[in-house]
Amino acid sequence: MSQLVALQTKKPENVRSIFDAHHPPSQELMDDCVHCGFCLPACPTYLLWHEEMDSPRGRIYLMQMGAEGGVATMDRKFVDHFDQCLGCMACMTACPSGVRYGPLIEATRAQIERNYKRSFWERLYRRLIFEIFPHPRRLRLALLSLWFYQKSGLRWLLHTSRLLRLLPEKLRSIEALLPELSLSTLYKTVPHIVAARGTKRRRVGVLLGCVQRVMFSDANLATIRVLSKLGCEVVVPMEQECCGALMTHTGREDEAQAAARKLIRVFEQADVETIVINAAGCGSNMKEYGYLLRDDPEWAERARKFAEKCRDVTEVIAELGVDGAAFEPVRMTVAYHDPCHLLHAQGVQRQPRELLKAVPGLELKELPESSICCGSAGVYNLVEPKPARELADRKAQNVIRSGAQALVSANPGCLIQITSALQRAGHSMPSMHIVEVLDRALL
Repeated sequence: MSQLVALQTKKPENVRSIFDAHHPPSQELMDDCVHCGFCLPACPTYLLWHEEMDSPRGRIYLMQMGAEGGVATMDRKFVDHFDQCLGCMACMTACPSGVRYGPLIEATRAQIERNYKRSFWERLYRRLIFEIFPHPRRLRLALLSLWFYQKSGLRWLLHTSRLLRLLPEKLRSIEALLPELSLSTLYKTVPHIVAARGTKRRRVGVLLGCVQRVMFSDANLATIRVLSKLGCEVVVPMEQECCGALMTHTGREDEAQAAARKLIRVFEQADVETIVINAAGCGSNMKEYGYLLRDDPEWAERARKFAEKCRDVTEVIAELGVDGAAFEPVRMTVAYHDPCHLLHAQGVQRQPRELLKAVPGLELKELPESSICCGSAGVYNLVEPKPARELADRKAQNVIRSGAQALVSANPGCLIQITSALQRAGHSMPSMHIVEVLDRALL
């Protein structure tokens, strides 16, 4: 990361760039791409459409054209190629040259957010998303109304009368993703501090997440119980808010930085050794806080120290070790889906599999195209519903063909996305966060 901070963007003189002067895509990072094409089979949008400009090397070429004056304006056609990128970072795993595509796409999206004016309806729709999803209280209120929509029969009426087709496509996509809601889940609370079972080995803090704490509170509770069983004193700061991942990955830089500062302050006061994260997108974002706040002299060093403490829950459990732990057999065949921001952005592949294989009676099925995104990708399935749905349906078919009895992942967005696709395919099955499996097995 320190190398990224040191990079300075170069631009030939007398060239009219479409980017402003605040952190345009780094010339050094763009120059690392030798356009070899190894990224093509790893890129979800290239797999769908086989369009060069919808591949990582094609998008880097467009960034270069934008920087060198080869693109006259930041128009809709130019912007669409970057909007359609999932930001899954599979290209970084595949790249033999080590191109850091993540900082490039995030810089380009920040430029687009500042310099491109979307249509009124698109701006309104995106504002609706970011006024609700990063704010748990608002999200809970929104989901409460949707709970009533489900339980009152309005949803049944809308579907059977085909009135749903009158809604705009993007609102239909939100409705289609909606899982079965319950008041007990929406209003479930978590303890502030949980003592370590047996000898205390570590003091850890747990990130609750935005969507996670409202819709997947059972996964948060399972995370706390598992860590406690393995000897951790668990602290859950109640003042914590959004980590800013959704904003970082969509170019809303100022909002992302403000969220990062708030979260850093909260966990500094908690005085923990490790910050445990059970949502992959949040984890990949928080590990890069030092880069996000690199220009802020007051926060840069604090952000770097904070980021060093951040670990995915599977990393922490693997470090603590489960070899000597007492297990109850879980007789089930599961398919494990790799969240992109865990596998590609954080490089965590081995630990989830080793933990699942340690559970007696559990059979793990590997999925074809396991490294290909399911289409969730933060808010991608809300702003780009067509390709998101195609990718989800593709993933669901791989899950079905695996013969698994349940789907396991390590990210709430992935679980919602794939579960919805499985239901469309008429093949509902239980879906669980990996910590829920471990919580069930560990005595």
